[in-house]
Amino acid sequence: MKAKESRLLDFLRASNQFVIPIYQRPYRWEEAQCHKLWDDVLRAGRNKDGIAHFVGSVVYIQDGLYNVSDQPALLVIDGQQRLTTFMLLIEALARAQGGSPLSGDFEARKLRHYYLKDTLQDGERAYKMLLSAADRVTLQAIVDGADLPAGHSIRIVQNFELFRKLLQGADLEVVARGLASILIVDISLERGHDNPQLIFESLNSTGKALGQADLIRNYVLMGLKPALQDKLYREHWRPMEVEFGQEAYATQFDGFMRHYLTMRTGDIAKVEEVYEAFKEHAKAEEAAGRDVAAVVADIHRAAGLYCRLALGRGEDDKTLVDAFKDVRELKAEATFPFLMEAYGDHRAGLLDKKDFVAVVRLVEAYVFRRAILAIPTNSHSRTFATFSRGLDKTRYLGAVSARFLGLPSYRRFPSDEEFEAAIQVRDLYNTRNRSFWLRRMENHGRKERVAVEEYTIEHILPQNENLSQAWKDELGPDWESVRAARLHTLGNLTLTAYNSELSDHPFAAKRDAECGFKHSPLHLNAGLGQVEKWDEAAIQARAQRLAKRSVEVWRAPAMDPADLASFQVASEPKSEWTLADHPRLSSGPVAALYQELRGQVMALNQAITEEFKKHYVVYRAETLFLTMVPFATILKIYLNMPFAEIQDTRGLCRDVTNLGHWSSGDVEFEVDAHSDMAYVMALIGQAFEWQMEDAEVS
Repeated sequence: MKAKESRLLDFLRASNQFVIPIYQRPYRWEEAQCHKLWDDVLRAGRNKDGIAHFVGSVVYIQDGLYNVSDQPALLVIDGQQRLTTFMLLIEALARAQGGSPLSGDFEARKLRHYYLKDTLQDGERAYKMLLSAADRVTLQAIVDGADLPAGHSIRIVQNFELFRKLLQGADLEVVARGLASILIVDISLERGHDNPQLIFESLNSTGKALGQADLIRNYVLMGLKPALQDKLYREHWRPMEVEFGQEAYATQFDGFMRHYLTMRTGDIAKVEEVYEAFKEHAKAEEAAGRDVAAVVADIHRAAGLYCRLALGRGEDDKTLVDAFKDVRELKAEATFPFLMEAYGDHRAGLLDKKDFVAVVRLVEAYVFRRAILAIPTNSHSRTFATFSRGLDKTRYLGAVSARFLGLPSYRRFPSDEEFEAAIQVRDLYNTRNRSFWLRRMENHGRKERVAVEEYTIEHILPQNENLSQAWKDELGPDWESVRAARLHTLGNLTLTAYNSELSDHPFAAKRDAECGFKHSPLHLNAGLGQVEKWDEAAIQARAQRLAKRSVEVWRAPAMDPADLASFQVASEPKSEWTLADHPRLSSGPVAALYQELRGQVMALNQAITEEFKKHYVVYRAETLFLTMVPFATILKIYLNMPFAEIQDTRGLCRDVTNLGHWSSGDVEFEVDAHSDMAYVMALIGQAFEWQMEDAEVS
């Protein structure tokens, strides 16, 4: 590696051509990075002492993908975002001069010749920088003053127009002096000696942080021979970029790669560790005999599934489009790894369309029912990360139904009874899902679907806190409590296209008006024309009727007991040990301590079970999170979580990672009669949450 300080303009002028390799990410800088670069240029231009201003490094390899002339092109490893942006600024400065040209090398014709395009060369040889894909033709069109191509690079055009706007009110001489004062670090790598991937990972000084997917793309393609790079890029990576679209690729591809890895490995990588998880996956695939081409092809196939499922792009089947839309509206991203696998199985012929739609609807019902019951969603990621593990795909729908029915209590599929009861009293208006549930209930069973987005939500009993006397009389003497309890609930909410016309009028007026409920074609308004009085009883009656309908809309899995039994795996035999085998826990100084602590642990969640072993007691929800080991006067506690993750401000815990001890756990501490039980439970609660958390955010 050779590094030296260079003036940016000298570096650009001396270099024949820059080539951005196909494994580099597209141009990504946004207005924030462009404004910072602009401020750097102005600061340098206003400095009367002529002090240069450093803006970063450019890393390149000579003799890159190919030679575009007798002098080799520079294959840019790091710095393409900055170089591209400076070229946009230079072209904007050339155009801004108009009838008052700058002098010397900053005159528009010379700016373009030295730094943008050598008009004495032909074709692509002429351009100072060759970007990749849509970025390349867009930059060339701007430099040539030509019409923008179809599917042009949005970011390049936006940032070029930004610089044109900034230059309108700027002192062009200051801008020119600033450009002349900009310094970079010119870093040249030696092919065959320097590792460009490691250097690329460590530098990343662009001002726009690399995404995990950017690192993955470089990792996959950078080390390959140019011909294979080009083949994989053309056949797989570029089509993925097109499927996602420019904006979605920039914002959604990292998330896709995380879901892809979860689908393939069953493990949930932290957001900032997707790249490392992918490297481990790629190594495992290589060890299993699958080369990089097979891995990239698999990513490409999964990306197509993701675009249809998560982005609503590319699926033509109306039934699937509607089902995927409902999952998206629920914000049920945690279900994507399983749904992507099921979708792939459907396309591979393992699951017919009818059953696949039924699977998607079961997933939707599971997520929505739990939302109505206000069950925390923090177990969803773990539920669906391994949902398909061991699934009998020869009986796909039955196996999925059995898996849902077999989920333990805190991950359970809510029953019809509890769902029906909860949806009647839940505040359904102040939720992010209110348009979703109204649309689903209205269109359930319809072949001619209602465009619910054209309607607004109507409170039959008005929201207005200053209720008219007519409404107070209608509700009765307890009108305040009725309103507080029922205003935003299922029985009082509907849809209308005449919200302003119905306004806060009395119920009879809302019912009988030409645009009123009696004449409404919507299913949600059926029966309102026959209601005489809108009081608590009427609200409750409608809620009960709609709740029964909701059970049909979001169906629970139903199986014959014999069929269900055929999917069930024999459970592990229960421990032969009991409390009677632990005399220290039955009487003596530790017994009371154990009973107090046990009661609080079991109260954490109804899914927690207690199991006696020969020398200790363990507590688990699905997996073990806590072990108690009784001694004469103390309980030793082991928490099954990484020691580095425990928050222990009092320093009670000891790291027993890789040290021999009873049961499992890397965290150890002791409890005696003098312990602060509230603090002890705070430590234990961390281990429980560690197990329960879904690792969605880090």
